[in-house]
Amino acid sequence: MDSIMKLAVDWYLIDGAILLLGVFAAALCAERFKALFFDYSLDSASFMGKVLALVENDKTEEAVTLCAANEKKPLAAVIKRVLERSDRDDAAIDHSLDIAAGEVAPKLVRNLGYLQMVSNVVTLVGLLGTVVGLIMAFKAVSFADPAQKQTLLADGISLAMHATALGLLVAIPTMVVYSFLHAKQGRLFSDIDTWANKTIEVLRARGFEDFVATTVYPAGADAGKTVKMKNGPAKSA
Repeated sequence: MDSIMKLAVDWYLIDGAILLLGVFAAALCAERFKALFFDYSLDSASFMGKVLALVENDKTEEAVTLCAANEKKPLAAVIKRVLERSDRDDAAIDHSLDIAAGEVAPKLVRNLGYLQMVSNVVTLVGLLGTVVGLIMAFKAVSFADPAQKQTLLADGISLAMHATALGLLVAIPTMVVYSFLHAKQGRLFSDIDTWANKTIEVLRARGFEDFVATTVYPAGADAGKTVKMKNGPAKSA
């Protein structure tokens, strides 16, 4: 055990592990920032305003084409799947929404949880480095000349605390960036849920029209001669 701790101190293995975790966290932050703020982000209000206007004007195919042009965006991909099932019943439309949401969700949450893990682990690694450094420092002092013990102990504690400081320097920025990325991820999910439900509401509203007598009976038709027979279709009297 002593040889392992001495190796870790002499070769700065713990400091190296903290730096490697820091590089890993920085790469994840850059990848997720690009994905959430650029690749998957979309001006949802402007985009959905155009889509819903087309749907309300019975131009569903044009709305699907508009979504297909932005299909790399999760919101557009979900709305496209819903619009493609617009001629089906309500259950089929709801099912298409569930499938589409399940397809885009992994893209939004991918790798983000690792940032929280790195922040926690790098703090513990820094603490481990401090403990190991202190153990080795006290052992060195126990065999040192009495006149040099105070100096050696101070130097050993200072070097040991560097591991904790380095771990915190990595952990704190990682947690801050993680918080921003997690908030952005939540907004993207919220936009998808809100606009998908609004789209479904518009699609369902198209199938219902107010009762107007002139649209039910053609002009000039003698509606009084139409008699509805029990358990059978309507027949002319």
